[in-house]
Amino acid sequence: MMDVRRSGDRFRGGDPAPGVSAGIETLHAFSFGRFYDPGNLRFGPVLACNEERLAPGAGFDEHPHSHTEIVTWVVEGELTHRDSAGHATLVGAGDLQHLSAAAGVRHIERNDGEHPLTFLQMWLAPLSPGGEPSYTVVPGIADSTPYALPAAGAMLHVRRLAEGERTAVPDAVGVYVHVVNGDVRIGGEDLGPGDSARITGSEGLDVLAVTPAQLLLWELGAA
Repeated sequence: MMDVRRSGDRFRGGDPAPGVSAGIETLHAFSFGRFYDPGNLRFGPVLACNEERLAPGAGFDEHPHSHTEIVTWVVEGELTHRDSAGHATLVGAGDLQHLSAAAGVRHIERNDGEHPLTFLQMWLAPLSPGGEPSYTVVPGIADSTPYALPAAGAMLHVRRLAEGERTAVPDAVGVYVHVVNGDVRIGGEDLGPGDSARITGSEGLDVLAVTPAQLLLWELGAA
C-alpha cells in the first residue's frame, strides 16, 4: 500500500516577511505546532518532515527538545548549530546531522552565511524515552552508506539518481520516501520535488528517476 502526499498540500509555516519569524519559510508534511491534523500525526516513528528555508541572517533562537531523534539533511547553504551540550558546528550541503534530544537539550539553528539555506528536518520517536543527549554529524554521506538510527528502529538511505536510473525500495514493514529534487516514479505514481510516499508492504518496489533526482528513504521497523 502506498499513500502519496503532495508538496502543495503541506502546511506552510514560518514567515518569509519581516516579523517574529523573519526570513523563515517552513513546509510541514505532518501535523505540527499550530497546524493540527488528527489524521496526519505520524507514520510509524516518523513524527515530522519539515522543509526549512532560511534567508541569510535568519534562524531559530534557543529552544528545547526532549525524547526526540532529530535528523537534519542540508540541501543547500550552511547550517549553524549550537546546543546546550556544548556542540557548535557548521553543517554543509550533503551533510547529515543527528541530535538525540533524550531527556532534554536546547539548541540554536541559524543561517549565518551569505546565501539562502534549505534543509529537511525529520523527527522520529525513540523506542525508549530518557537517556543522555548525543550529537553526530556525517559529512558528505554517500548513497552506499545508510545511516542507522537504532534508537527509533529506523535507517535512512540517501539516493542520488541519474535520469533513467533505478533503485530498490527497501523491503521493510514501512518506508517513508521524500523527494528532495527531481522527478521519480514509484509503483506507477509520479512524484516531484517535495512529494512524499508512505509505503507498507514494499516488497518488489523500485524507484525510477524520470529526471536526475535526489530522495531520502526511511526504512522503518514499524508503520
